[in-house]
Amino acid sequence: MQLKRIHHVAIICSDYAVSKAFYVDVLGLRIVAEHYRAERQSWKLDLALPSGEQIELFSFPSPPPRPTRPEARGLRHLAFSVDNVAACKAWLEDRGIPVEPVRVDEYTGRRFTFLADPDGLPIELYEQP
Repeated sequence: MQLKRIHHVAIICSDYAVSKAFYVDVLGLRIVAEHYRAERQSWKLDLALPSGEQIELFSFPSPPPRPTRPEARGLRHLAFSVDNVAACKAWLEDRGIPVEPVRVDEYTGRRFTFLADPDGLPIELYEQP
């Protein structure tokens, strides 16, 4: 067996409309499919990056909050490659989204920063020109 790449990451949100707007309108992910599952009172939104990797965005009634940031068990953060971290940071801040200061990875020398999605899930922007 050989794993090739990540196919998708699944995220459970607390407010479907707010999270959908964030991932589609702010981060620019493309909608692949959107389904309402009445038996679960749940939305499932499949989103894609230009490279093909996907995010599955789910809504469920009353999901529990994330325990801590970012050292809780489970997904620590979601990271996206970008060409220019500083330009992305400025673009997001111009739209009212708080972004941490740009830092440099001590091992790779690459620049990165963090922001949060509407539910507080940490999102990393990692510079890989």
